[in-house]
Amino acid sequence: MQASHDTDTPKTDSEPPEFPHLPYRMPALFIGHGSPMNAIEDSEFSRAWAEAGQSITKPKAILCISAHWETTGTRVTAMERPCTIHDFHGFPKPLFDMEYPAPGDPALARLIRESVADAPIILDSDWGLDHGAWSVLCRMFPQADIPVVQLSLDRTKEPAFHYGLGKSLRELRNRGILIVGSGNIVHNLGAVVWQDTSHDWALAFDQQIKRLIASCDRDAIIHYDRLGDAAKASVPTAEHFLPLLYILGLQEAGEEATFFNEKVTLGAISMTSLQVGGDYGAADVGLTGQDLRAALRQNVFDVGGDTIKTTSKKRGNAS
Repeated sequence: MQASHDTDTPKTDSEPPEFPHLPYRMPALFIGHGSPMNAIEDSEFSRAWAEAGQSITKPKAILCISAHWETTGTRVTAMERPCTIHDFHGFPKPLFDMEYPAPGDPALARLIRESVADAPIILDSDWGLDHGAWSVLCRMFPQADIPVVQLSLDRTKEPAFHYGLGKSLRELRNRGILIVGSGNIVHNLGAVVWQDTSHDWALAFDQQIKRLIASCDRDAIIHYDRLGDAAKASVPTAEHFLPLLYILGLQEAGEEATFFNEKVTLGAISMTSLQVGGDYGAADVGLTGQDLRAALRQNVFDVGGDTIKTTSKKRGNAS
């Protein structure tokens, strides 16, 4: 499915009043989303998503890059009220009844377009929130009171383009924007078995990608298709893997990557997720009351990574 209606306005270089620079940097998350049933069923995965949402400072808005929106060219949702898209079949009625009525944010969509110099981004008014976005966000932020926009995956581009586009979006993290990539490191529906188990090749590739993330071997991850037969079986099509590249592109020098939900299930679905950076809230940078308000008025940039302490257990520092 590809949206066809465009919204376009001239670019501006002015500071967006809705998203001033903050004195801290938001983390970024890659979520292995798996079955959409995680949206309505209690599971180890949905509980971890809820814990992740509770552990970070409430974002001003959310940008989600989902495996389930592929287009020709890059698009970003720019409507006030995105619909909930039930882009699946064969699931029970309660899942189709599920709604996630988070507002959209046209101002954020324009800021995203203006943040990327190397690729045109089309403002879109026809898509909405697909299950790659809402099945995760309904667990992380069940109140649905945080504006959400989605960025599409340009199916005509190579993996290096998607990694580079992620790097172009780094500045958004300094403006209170939480960026979430939703996909799976291993996603082969043709090899799914309806048991809580994993094929040897799926487990091997999941572990290999985690090692490459920890060692910051970005080139090997971008060129995952060169990693042998396990890679070919684990990533038969790119769309579920590409959101990971955006999140790795967002990682600043010295920032840590923390893994959670480290599991391959259903034979060929990796639920492995990761958080880039810590939750750099106002308390972490020692700003309260008048000092915080003054910093915001002065558009203070994010603090340096070396002044922030995190509690990551499994780490990979960007260089």
